[in-house]
Amino acid sequence: MDFNYEGDAPLYQQVADEIAEGIFNGSYDEGTQIPSTTEISKLYKINPATILKGMNILVEENLIEKKRGLGMFVKRGAQQTLMEKRKAEFINQKLLSVLEEAQKLNITQEQLIQLIKGGYER
Repeated sequence: MDFNYEGDAPLYQQVADEIAEGIFNGSYDEGTQIPSTTEISKLYKINPATILKGMNILVEENLIEKKRGLGMFVKRGAQQTLMEKRKAEFINQKLLSVLEEAQKLNITQEQLIQLIKGGYER
């Protein structure tokens, strides 16, 4: 995990983002336990309440679940949920922005398709 203590994003959001990235890239497999708030807190010198606030975001997003007395675990289907969320964000934020800019630059649909195909071939 990598935290930016001076950045714009609050630490609790960074905690949520880092754990979500671990789920997405397979560092935390579905059904397995994630590090405890105490472990993360001690390792990165972050208040346990801040860690818990970040984890609660992931609980609300249905990515992790609390098992009383055992800790937090990655829910089944969490990786697919993250994939779908990231695809939607990519389309709604980045891709639409690219399309708008391409239109402003008079790049035709065919030219844009060729540019994308060329990018995939690299």
